[in-house]
Amino acid sequence: MMPKYVIVVAGGRGLRMNEPVPKQFLTLAGKPILVHTLDAFISWDAHIKTVLVLPEDHLPTWNKIKDKYYPRREIIVAFGGETRFQSVRSGLNEIHEENALVAVHDAVRPFITSDIIRDSYTQAEESGAAIVAIKLKDTIRKVTTVSNEVLDRDAYRLVQTPQVFRVSLLQAAYRQQEKRIFTDDASVVEALGERVTLVEGSYTNIKITTREDLLYGEWLLSMKSDDDRT
Repeated sequence: MMPKYVIVVAGGRGLRMNEPVPKQFLTLAGKPILVHTLDAFISWDAHIKTVLVLPEDHLPTWNKIKDKYYPRREIIVAFGGETRFQSVRSGLNEIHEENALVAVHDAVRPFITSDIIRDSYTQAEESGAAIVAIKLKDTIRKVTTVSNEVLDRDAYRLVQTPQVFRVSLLQAAYRQQEKRIFTDDASVVEALGERVTLVEGSYTNIKITTREDLLYGEWLLSMKSDDDRT
């Protein structure tokens, strides 16, 4: 089996939350969102190698969290840039093992499941590139300056993370010049002419970006706690 890495991108500054604390450090059921996210990967594989990417001025906050929750665990820290592309590239620079797999995951997606993590790494080991995505539930329309029209929602997917790749492939992709079309890691890899395989995600694998997301996250955790007690 190939060695496994995860790059957790924690570059948010809490602007949409209108909070002085970046959203990845906000508490959810008594723990920082970032801790829930890291725990999801560590619970799946206790030996997974972790790279955390965050702004340099957030390092003191992270050091306090690490001292409390991960005092004996090695977690590599890389400093992010102005864009997600720059942040992921910074994290990749900390990985010096090409024959391995690496997932890139949003720090504020704390509800990723072990099954989806496993399926993502398994598919990436086979195909080289695998990303999590879900089907659309709502009708969608294409809007232009003069008209709008309904589209076939079955032809589209909503993309989530993790996005998992062979390290050598992702590092080659991130040697490219940054472009506006690079909205996620898959788009960077596809610019090399590589194909990406889709892995079925989950509607509960939400990205917490608003206060409403935070409330929904609290509810999801309360439901999980109820299930654990039954």
